[in-house]
Amino acid sequence: MSADWLEELKWNDDGLIPAIALDHKTGKVLMVAWMNREALQLTVQEQRAIYWSRSRKKLWRKGEESGHVQTLHELRLDCDADVITMTVEQLGGIACHTGRESCFYRVYKDGKWVAVDPVIKDPASIYNQ
Repeated sequence: MSADWLEELKWNDDGLIPAIALDHKTGKVLMVAWMNREALQLTVQEQRAIYWSRSRKKLWRKGEESGHVQTLHELRLDCDADVITMTVEQLGGIACHTGRESCFYRVYKDGKWVAVDPVIKDPASIYNQ
């Protein structure tokens, strides 16, 4: 498969692009992560979300430890070609390492951040800590 489509993206100085994962049924934002060229190309080839871990400096196949794989439904590029969205099926219903459906579980209320979404599964049982 030709990778010419990757040339149209505006990668940042580190060769990365932000990727926003959205639930394919509800449109809810599940998480935001980063992809490099290889991660994005593999995401398309394997039809599952594969990110670049900035902290570990390596490819990260979402769900490789937790089992919470994100199956790709659609990939979109914004008008400036510097952000992508992916509609995904979140297997297991948990996208966040805190055991929640979404990484965006806190709401600003009365001058502070309040957790409003429940923990679905204890992270210690997900990651065998």
